[in-house]
Amino acid sequence: MSTSSTTGPSNQDLLPAELTMGTVMLKVGDMTLMSDYYQRALGLEVVAEQDGGLYLGRVGKPVVHLAPASGLLLPGRGEAGLFHTAILFEDQPSLAATIATAAEYEPRAFVGSADHLVSEAFYFTDPEGNGIELYYDKPREVWQWDGKNVVMDNVALPPQRFLQQHLSEAAVTGQRQAAAGVGHVHLQVGDVQTAQDFYVGTLGFERTAGWHGQALFVSAGGYHHHMAMNVWNSRGAGPRKDTLGLGEVLIEVPANDDVAALADRLKVAGIDHHHTGSELRFDDPWRNKLRVAVR
Repeated sequence: MSTSSTTGPSNQDLLPAELTMGTVMLKVGDMTLMSDYYQRALGLEVVAEQDGGLYLGRVGKPVVHLAPASGLLLPGRGEAGLFHTAILFEDQPSLAATIATAAEYEPRAFVGSADHLVSEAFYFTDPEGNGIELYYDKPREVWQWDGKNVVMDNVALPPQRFLQQHLSEAAVTGQRQAAAGVGHVHLQVGDVQTAQDFYVGTLGFERTAGWHGQALFVSAGGYHHHMAMNVWNSRGAGPRKDTLGLGEVLIEVPANDDVAALADRLKVAGIDHHHTGSELRFDDPWRNKLRVAVR
């Protein structure tokens, strides 16, 4: 796994190790259809109705914000934007319960699965074409590192076998009481080097892996990845148009000082941003909208 090298940020310019991913906002054409999918297929509940849309999540914690945008078109397959929102589960039975409800709701929405050595992942597509990963992290002590790169792979993970091993009546019954949150967000971008310059060189993520110059994985605090970017469908893509799909990615940090430090780095890099004190809004090179806020 490799990409061309870029000097990483110094320690004082790194994002905080306690960083977590927050709510992913999706611009939605059919609110009824999309809300039904995320609630019935993925077992999410309405956490709040505000900001002109619905916040859906588990145990009071929002995972996705569905924002109505009926006048917009679907993005093209080769455009920059969202590759998938990855929802992280605390254990294999709660993951299995949601795989089961998602497969029952629409079997054709299932698009694959893999053992990535650090995690077990199952992939779906929502009714408006947004990718979704449902996954469980293996214990950190079994993750392997090759220097600064985490070792990941795509090993066969048959879904039926996984369900036979982990699905239980208790997990199905308690599905909506089982915590889940955004573990990472994977984007489509135009080129990997520009992504590395921005997400590692400017924002302060650490590069944890690459994939033959076609993908980049970055994190804070030694996680396998909080964000990823690839060019598998979108090599050469320019800035995004205003379309359905990804509206905003929220990154959560512990303190105002973390937000201020990032605002300083964006200012030095000449990147337009809006800083309110407790949160910061800006775009990546493809006009993917990012918000960094105090948790």
